[in-house]
Amino acid sequence: MIKKTCVALACSTLLAGTALAADSIKVGMMTTLSGPGAGLGIDIRDGFNLALKHLDGKIGGLNTEVITADDAQNPETAKQITERFVKRDKVDIATGVVFSNLMLAVGPAFFASETFYISANAGPSQYAGAECNPFFFNVAWQNDNLHEAMGKHVQDKGYKKVALIAPNYPAGKDALTGFKRFYQGAVAEEVYTKLGQLDYAAEIAQIRASGADALYIFLPGGMGINFIKQYSQSGMLKRTPLFAPGFSGDEDVVKAVGPAMEGTFNTSHWYREMDNPVNQRFVADFQKDFGRLPTLYASQGYDAAMLMDAAVKAVGGKIEDKAAFGKALATVKAPSTRGEYRFGNNHYPIQAYYLREVVKNADGSVSNKFVSKVMDEHVDAYAKDCKM
Repeated sequence: MIKKTCVALACSTLLAGTALAADSIKVGMMTTLSGPGAGLGIDIRDGFNLALKHLDGKIGGLNTEVITADDAQNPETAKQITERFVKRDKVDIATGVVFSNLMLAVGPAFFASETFYISANAGPSQYAGAECNPFFFNVAWQNDNLHEAMGKHVQDKGYKKVALIAPNYPAGKDALTGFKRFYQGAVAEEVYTKLGQLDYAAEIAQIRASGADALYIFLPGGMGINFIKQYSQSGMLKRTPLFAPGFSGDEDVVKAVGPAMEGTFNTSHWYREMDNPVNQRFVADFQKDFGRLPTLYASQGYDAAMLMDAAVKAVGGKIEDKAAFGKALATVKAPSTRGEYRFGNNHYPIQAYYLREVVKNADGSVSNKFVSKVMDEHVDAYAKDCKM
């Protein structure tokens, strides 16, 4: 019988017809590794694999196989991968999906097969509320949360008329809904773009004409990089300040845009300088292994693996006892880059949110810096509709 283990960046696939040993666990890592959103999926994958390296290649002490697949940000591709994970590969746990439209497309198949899904990013409102499920856990945030935190900050700063822009898909709608839940001023424009759009000339002209005194964007990955570059080149960044959630102002975006992002603000549940041993090791080793600063996506991939590890240990490796394993996932105190967090009744995290500013460093580069805490022990707005 052949056993293989996934460590660092090397992921193995079992030979056809070979069964997993009783002391093994199989994880399905489906994420976006190509297209405009590839940077996000790559960071989730790399953060997860770094955690696995720190765990000596074993989750909960079990020999671990990780099967990695690229969903290419395509719902149909994601459904096909899910069917393969569930029926052929028979994964014990799945993770990795970046985009909420994909998560909504694949969730039913995972749940019907009683396969635990640990989300390292996608946090749709549906799974936080009436469609919550005992097999779904999210170690990141509910889609609205980072936007709610920035809505509160922009409100507290006294901006009176804000323009909003997001892609037209579930997370985009959740984003602006969350921002408006805490921002009580006037909305100058509310613009929804195509998912994956890269040219924003028309939208920037629309924002210019709106007379907004601030702009809030949710444009993850390559979308945000292109928008901010074009917004800066248009001169609008100096005229109408830009605010964003962490994923539209994270290190991948900052590195790609460069000094033009100095002075912009974003909100996150994690920041690089967090003073706890787990985070310090994560940040140092991520930079050493991958040659770049980690993003919140990478921290979420890392935390997803750590939750799996802690829960498998809590049940003594008996993951076939689904009731016990589900209870362990919901209650175990897992090591985390962000420090302590806990799950609400809907299996979404209750945690703090922070303000970060993009600042210029001594060497002329720009990066995020912690500013202040915006929210503490924040519960998402949909938990009350979850009957678990």
